[in-house]
Amino acid sequence: MTGSTAIRVETLSKTFDTAAVLHDLSLDVRAGELLALLGPSGSGKTTLLRIIAGLDFPDRGRIVFGAEDATRLPVQQRAVGFVFQHYALFKHMTVADNIAYGLNARKRADRPGKSEIKRRVGDLLDLIKLSGFADRYPSQLSGGQRQRIALARALAVEPRVLLLDEPFGALDAQVRKDLRRWLREIHDRTGQTTIFVTHDQDEALELSDRVAVLAKGRLEQIGTPDEVQEAPVSSTVLKFLGDTIEVEAIAQGGEVRVEGRLTPVTAPAGLVGPVKLYARPWQLQFAESHEAHLHGTVRSSYRSQGRQRIEVDRPEGKTVVVEASDTARLPAGRAVGLRILAGHVFAG
Repeated sequence: MTGSTAIRVETLSKTFDTAAVLHDLSLDVRAGELLALLGPSGSGKTTLLRIIAGLDFPDRGRIVFGAEDATRLPVQQRAVGFVFQHYALFKHMTVADNIAYGLNARKRADRPGKSEIKRRVGDLLDLIKLSGFADRYPSQLSGGQRQRIALARALAVEPRVLLLDEPFGALDAQVRKDLRRWLREIHDRTGQTTIFVTHDQDEALELSDRVAVLAKGRLEQIGTPDEVQEAPVSSTVLKFLGDTIEVEAIAQGGEVRVEGRLTPVTAPAGLVGPVKLYARPWQLQFAESHEAHLHGTVRSSYRSQGRQRIEVDRPEGKTVVVEASDTARLPAGRAVGLRILAGHVFAG
């Protein structure tokens, strides 16, 4: 990854009918990076991708490719490659013809020769590990294989940027996991600048070099997977990136107290008074009553992915989930204390 800017999004705004979808959104995409646009439905991530592609145009703001203002360029002049959730392969064409479609569709002056197209198709089939599939048709392929062909077709035109919109959304869980690893390997080999849209935080955190978290048409945070996980800038980012427990707390002099008891969590300078403390399920620990920050009653206890998860009903009516690897199943109705080991605080 060179660190130079491949795409600059400058104060982009977009409204459909009367609904504002993007609000003065700005971000830079670095050359050669794999950037995830992550957010819930309605956050604006697909609209942003479509504007970068040239499939939609902003009301205000600019899209710059390198040093070129591409804001009003039609999609045909942007040299972008697409991969969508639904593969959009041509059913009547072979795999080889699908991959070559974008090259064959060029004007004669810009079209490579037949031997060059054949060579490029062969190289791409090798890259996606489907070298024996050139003469097959989409109906003869699995969903995962079709998505690999869709990616090869997008790469065939040697795009300036590769755009992926929920590329694995139509596939089952195991195939998704396999294709995540495969896509990362392909990216590392090609160095292709890539932006992909997802609402799956695990997918974004596993695959990307950086994650841009969107909410309600605004950029909440952009950073490496470690940065957005370990140093979220808002409760919105924190809550979207995984299960959280929300607790009323008091901040004073950098210290954070819950129910009068000091916690190990520190508050940012200047944050004083009532705050919200957020912790992950594994940042809570069962403790004796006199050492506990929280108290409650066990609702249920079950195992999930090799860890014990215990739901605890608190007196004010909220339920928190505690996750541990070494806790035996606890009976429903048992009174328990919980100690907060770590977390984040934001203004209430």
